[in-house]
Amino acid sequence: MTITHTPEWQEWWAEARENSQQNSLEPFESYSEVPRQLGKGYTRSIEVHPQVWLEISNCEYYDDVLSQGCDCDHPLEFAVRLSGKITDEFGGQLGEGYTLISGGGIQRKMALLDSQAQVYIIFSMPPELLATFFPTGDGEIPKQLRFLAKGNEWQTLLYPKTTTAIQTVAQQIVNCPYHGMTKRLYLQAKVLELMSLQLAPFLAEQALVQPSPRLKAQTIARIHHAREILLSRLENPPSILELAQMVGMSDRTLQRGFQELFGTTAFSYLTEKRMEWAEQLLRQGNMTIAEVANKIGYSHLGHFAAAFKRRFGMTPSESLIGKKSVSG
Repeated sequence: MTITHTPEWQEWWAEARENSQQNSLEPFESYSEVPRQLGKGYTRSIEVHPQVWLEISNCEYYDDVLSQGCDCDHPLEFAVRLSGKITDEFGGQLGEGYTLISGGGIQRKMALLDSQAQVYIIFSMPPELLATFFPTGDGEIPKQLRFLAKGNEWQTLLYPKTTTAIQTVAQQIVNCPYHGMTKRLYLQAKVLELMSLQLAPFLAEQALVQPSPRLKAQTIARIHHAREILLSRLENPPSILELAQMVGMSDRTLQRGFQELFGTTAFSYLTEKRMEWAEQLLRQGNMTIAEVANKIGYSHLGHFAAAFKRRFGMTPSESLIGKKSVSG
C-alpha cells in the first residue's frame, strides 16, 4: 500500500510542529515530530548560514509515500540519503547509491515515490549565494557553476553517485557533537565540504572539455543545456530535431557543436549514459533484463542486449548474475 500526499498534510505538519518538544534546541534550529497520522520520527531545520537551511530527517512512515511535485520556482538543493530512497517518474533516484543536486530554476511537475523508512540530509539556498561561497572577484557566480542557477528556465537535476567520502560527511552532519555557535560553524564547514564532494565529478568533466574557439559562448551554453536535457530524460529522450528546438538552435549546429565540445555525437552520448544506468540497475539485482530495458527506454530487447554488449563486452544476462566484473 502507498500513502498519497493530500492537502491535509500541511495542516498535520503545522499541528505537529506546534506540539513538538522545543527543549534544548539552538536559537537557529527548529524541530518537528512526524504527524501521528503519517508515522513517527522527526525533522530538524537548522539555519547554518544566512539563507542556507539544513534539514536533517529520520522518519518512518506507515507506508511508501506518493506525492506530486509542481511547476514552480525551486532553490538550489543538495541532498544525501543514508537510508531509504525516493524516485521520480523520469527515472531519477536519490538514495541507494545516488545523491541529488537540484539546481535553482523552475521545477518540472513530476510524481515522487518516497520509501517508508528514511534518514536523509538536505540543504538549500538561493543560487546567488554561490557567488559568496565561490567568489571570483567580480561578484558573479563562477561560470563553472552557472548551470545551477537557471532563473526562469527549467532547473538542472543531477544524481551524483554516493561515495564513501560523501557518506562519511553526511554521517558527521547527522551526528554533530557540538552545541551553540561551535555547532553552527561546524555544520557550515560540513555543508561546504559535502557540496564540493557532490560537485567534484561534474567540475572535473568540465575541466576536460576545452571550449571550441569556433563556437560562441551562447551556443556552448545551449549545447550544455541540451546535454542536461538528455541526462534528465534517458528513458524517453527527445529526437535531435526536438532537442535542438528545445534549446533554440538548428539540429545541424547542435550535432556539430556536441561533437566539438564532448568528442562524441549526442546519440552516442545518450547510449553511453543509458548503458551505464542499465548496468547499475542490473547489478542491484532486483529487476529482470526486460524490466531494465523498458526502464531505460528500450522497447526491443535484442537492441538493448546488443548495445549493452558493445559497451561492456558481455551480455545483460552475464552482468545480472555477476559472471564477470564490469569496468568503464
